[in-house]
Amino acid sequence: MKIVALYSIKGGVGKTASAVNLAFIAARSGYRTLLWDLDPQAASSYYFRIKAKVKGGSKDLIAGKRPLDGLIKGTDFDNLDLLPADFSFRNLDLVLDEKKKPTKQLKKLLAPLAADYDIIFLDCPPNISLLSEAVFEATDVLLSPIIPTTLSIRTLDQLHAVIIDKQLDLALLPFFSMVDKRKKMHQDIMAHLSETYPKLLNTAIPYASDIERMGLEQCPLGAYSHNSRSINAYNALWQEILTRIKAL
Repeated sequence: MKIVALYSIKGGVGKTASAVNLAFIAARSGYRTLLWDLDPQAASSYYFRIKAKVKGGSKDLIAGKRPLDGLIKGTDFDNLDLLPADFSFRNLDLVLDEKKKPTKQLKKLLAPLAADYDIIFLDCPPNISLLSEAVFEATDVLLSPIIPTTLSIRTLDQLHAVIIDKQLDLALLPFFSMVDKRKKMHQDIMAHLSETYPKLLNTAIPYASDIERMGLEQCPLGAYSHNSRSINAYNALWQEILTRIKAL
């Protein structure tokens, strides 16, 4: 089982859309897939039309009173399950802080699922916190979507510094999201960052209206768009990620 976290310090960079679409593509490719919505905003849960509610909330979850396998919901798609968000997840930092070895708690919760899933995606809230550190400890691959803008690149640099400082054993794989190649600034930043971050994935996700439609359709892009620039980009991105995962 491999754990892949979609994470960014900055919000509004296409993190949840990428988590949902990559999980859908992985499942469609035959991988037993789980998406855990860790964001109290519950956008991933909404996209799959699943109520954002976890019985017992974050406190019972972290305490181990509610094993994850009893909270998992099936989606409308084969091989793809969802662990929904709960509004109480806004307090996950406080709940984790009450535990011994708080950064080990997510890894401990996920371990029993190894026999049931090939890959688990984590849709993470945008911040640096105790929850973030627990995600870093649990994950094998940290996918970080970045818009080709100065502020987005700045947060990637901050994330990279945290990983170096804490000597974390995980693969940080940035990729460009919400790209508008008509903008010279986007083109220039993309060219520059390719030199700075050699692990940067080659595939860029475009800024496109069909991705924005996910909120109206309440389903992954691939469920209603079968041959578009956006779905082709996500398919290519998944193949890149899969290659990196197999190399771990």
